[in-house]
Amino acid sequence: MNAPLRSGAKPRLEDFPYRLSDNVRFADLDPNQHVNNAVYATYFETGRVTLMKDRSYGLMPEGVSWIMVRLDMHFRAELRWPGTIEMGLGVVKFGRTSVTFDQVVFSEGECVASAQSVSVLLGEATRKPTPLTPDILANFQRWIRRGVNPA
Repeated sequence: MNAPLRSGAKPRLEDFPYRLSDNVRFADLDPNQHVNNAVYATYFETGRVTLMKDRSYGLMPEGVSWIMVRLDMHFRAELRWPGTIEMGLGVVKFGRTSVTFDQVVFSEGECVASAQSVSVLLGEATRKPTPLTPDILANFQRWIRRGVNPA
């Protein structure tokens, strides 16, 4: 059984095997002087794209690309500038042509936002969903979220 993030659950950064850091930019703020809700989609995108487009991980062989088809975000706390963030990502489910990720944004040890996203593998020539290959599935294994069986 898959274990998506529950809105009341407190995610732990150490459960997310893929992590990266970024800065909160002044331009990320809205008139309320906290990070605008739309900016979180960019933070989550940075995590996914940085992982999946790095050819050394073997998640995007020649002839295929990924497209995000769903993003569900949960805002947990205000995030202000200046500051740094830690982003985490972990695989929670494999479909025939898709991968589902849990993602988090942490600031000063607190989870300020979480999301679940679904990306579909496309054939570049056909622009249609294409099945995950055994190699892609094998290369994703190191990125499975702790405590989840993504069967």
